[in-house]
Amino acid sequence: MAKLTQDELLAQFEEMTLIELSEFVKAFEEKFDVTAAAPVAVAGVAAPGAQAEAVEEQDEFDVILDGAGDKKIQVIKEVRALTSLGLKEAKDLVDTAGAKVLEKVNKETAEKAKAQLEGAGAKVTVK
Repeated sequence: MAKLTQDELLAQFEEMTLIELSEFVKAFEEKFDVTAAAPVAVAGVAAPGAQAEAVEEQDEFDVILDGAGDKKIQVIKEVRALTSLGLKEAKDLVDTAGAKVLEKVNKETAEKAKAQLEGAGAKVTVK
């Protein structure tokens, strides 16, 4: 296997998505038992032009109910299952257009909530 130059490696990293690069860094840290936190922070400060292109991966999401659809009662049940709201509070939330069902949750939780609410017939947005 031919040894890659530093420029060739950088060219490869430019083509990777942020998720792929993050996975690579984790694998690199595990393989060589090192932490890459400090070099990554320095690289982010040293290359402001690159920061404009790279979008920081969002780690907190809001689940917003855009509409209850035809099965309002099922949507209210799902809202109650996802939150600790009582029946009246859940109904009021479902009746309010653009209401946030969940705030600042991780991506997995937001996607599960969206799937549950859409399964009940609601229109949902994750931001």
